[in-house]
Amino acid sequence: PGIAMYRNAYDTDILTWSPQGRLFQVEYAMEAVKQGSATVGAKSNRHVVMVSLKRAPHAELSSYQKKIFRVDDHVAVAVAGLTADGRLLCKFMRNECMTHKFVYESTMPVSRLVTRVADKNQASTQKSGKRPFGVGLLVAGVDKTGTHLFQTCPSGMYFDYKAVAIGARAQSAKTYLENHFEAFGEPLARRPGEARAARAQPDARRERGAELEELQRVRGERRRAG
Repeated sequence: PGIAMYRNAYDTDILTWSPQGRLFQVEYAMEAVKQGSATVGAKSNRHVVMVSLKRAPHAELSSYQKKIFRVDDHVAVAVAGLTADGRLLCKFMRNECMTHKFVYESTMPVSRLVTRVADKNQASTQKSGKRPFGVGLLVAGVDKTGTHLFQTCPSGMYFDYKAVAIGARAQSAKTYLENHFEAFGEPLARRPGEARAARAQPDARRERGAELEELQRVRGERRRAG
């Protein structure tokens, strides 16, 4: 109880720092991303693939929530976390792409678009009366410089990846991607990367078995090395 009261004293406003230099509202937003649907992305030299686990909020009583959105002809996003926040950021990105195309008569570079949405995320962490966006984005796109796969965070940080997973049980997907990412750059025959990204989707029925198999393999390699 004492710890809970201590933390609540510093999480009522986005501008309130704890004595340890932490912004709890930003951490809560990051936790919302971790609790979201699993989303995986991977890229090769020519393609970018994203897959997302669609959840029905109330089993058979409702439809599935859309998790992957088209932004422009060359950009798409997948969300994990609060879907409403994801739709708002997606609308913002569409407006940015339309404005850039109107002014420069060309498609917006993916890295510039990601920088703009990251700036918008960061602005929400430094203005009183606002809250951080509780959603993480995977931004996939193709432009003149090649294929791109970015991850954005509620804190305003963004990262460029070859393969990445966010959302619930993302760690097991990351483990698979880390073991196979070297093959993503190779030109593949049918829909490159899609099969790998789908296999990386965490499946609750297979997750524990896969972890045990990986542990047994590592132990076997250590015995042979010893």
